[in-house]
Amino acid sequence: MTRRGRIVAWTGGVVGVLLLGTAGTGVWVYQHLNGNIHSADLGNTLGGDRPVNLSPGSKNIMVVGSDSRAGTGGKYGGGLTTMQSDTLMVVHISADHKWATALSFPRDSWVPIPACDKGNGAQSAPHHFKINEAFSIGGLSGNVGNAAACSIRTIEKNTGLRIDHFVSVDFQGFKGMVNALGGIEVCPKHAIHDKKAHLDMDAGCQNVTDEKALGYVRTRYSVGDGSDLGRIGRQQEFMKALAAKAQSKLTSPTALYGFLDSATKSLTTDQDLAGLKQLYDLASTVKDIPSDRLTFLTIPTYPREADVPADKANVMWQYPEASELFSDLAHDREIGAAGKQKFAEAQKNPVTAHSVRVRVLNGAGTPGLAAEGAQKLRGLGFTVLSTANGSSTGKTTITYPPGLKTQAEVLAARLPGTKAEESAQAAPGAVTLTLGPDFSAKDS
Repeated sequence: MTRRGRIVAWTGGVVGVLLLGTAGTGVWVYQHLNGNIHSADLGNTLGGDRPVNLSPGSKNIMVVGSDSRAGTGGKYGGGLTTMQSDTLMVVHISADHKWATALSFPRDSWVPIPACDKGNGAQSAPHHFKINEAFSIGGLSGNVGNAAACSIRTIEKNTGLRIDHFVSVDFQGFKGMVNALGGIEVCPKHAIHDKKAHLDMDAGCQNVTDEKALGYVRTRYSVGDGSDLGRIGRQQEFMKALAAKAQSKLTSPTALYGFLDSATKSLTTDQDLAGLKQLYDLASTVKDIPSDRLTFLTIPTYPREADVPADKANVMWQYPEASELFSDLAHDREIGAAGKQKFAEAQKNPVTAHSVRVRVLNGAGTPGLAAEGAQKLRGLGFTVLSTANGSSTGKTTITYPPGLKTQAEVLAARLPGTKAEESAQAAPGAVTLTLGPDFSAKDS
């Protein structure tokens, strides 16, 4: 794929083609396409407790593939009554515009979901669940802006990244883009029969359009290991092929117009991005990034079953690697191919929460606090060795003996606001969590 083709791919085949395809169009066409784009006023829905932008000039853009059922004729999970984020990523554009990273979030990621505006005047309660539920909570009223706001709050809470913009692309727009281009060639190695995705495909290269294209990018359980990670890879490859074919149609006004019309109709963005000019300006900042400095990553994970044997459906982010990844992007540090390989290697031997042995001490003097803390940790999958009263402390602390730094960092990552410190006085063979008055066993 060409360098520009890769740039097109990171935005789902939309922004880059807008950059190429709108040049020289007539006023009516431009105004029509520009009017197709929906804008969402996030207002005060993001709250005031947002991460600080640690790298002014860089941009973090949340891209959502919306699994909305509107107009699908009841297909693709028609029993669901809310929007779902079928694909979720954050695209980080460096402050110097010389590199970019697209970070995918498996939709089965088990994370804390903060309180969100449900769009009906009520707020949801904080809780743990799959990350894609955030989009559906905010979208209960059918408002994409509210849905995006809850996803942004969830990403910001769990990563510490400040999200600057969002772009949402819905199902029907995706199908229209594929159809306008005459379909996309895919080459599955094995036949696919997936009732949930309404897909029956033979092995080998073939052109897909309409529902079959949707089914292919959504299929999961009937391909490979059935994981969301495999689907992310297929989606990325499909979008690269979509982008390449869109480029090849630049000399065909009919095909290109159909593609752009479907693409813009499917888009909802924050108010600052809502328009061809704004999207053009965004695309212009990255059009010269070379392919070897555009990195596609998926957050390193492991099956939650390792921590909670009864859960065979979800994944946990792998720490401390995830924290390092988020910190790199927050501070505008390029990850690149070497960093991507490092995360891939680390994923082969994750330090699970269950493997972390913890002593829980009550340093606040509140009766029963150690027991509450131990219950919370067990719910997160940690192995609690004991509970007891400890020395008085004004803040929750984590200490560890030499050799257990990684285990302590895994615990600290699950308890926002805490830091791990090595201590020669720490009990051997375990990480010690001393609870202060700031500790709460409830989700926040």
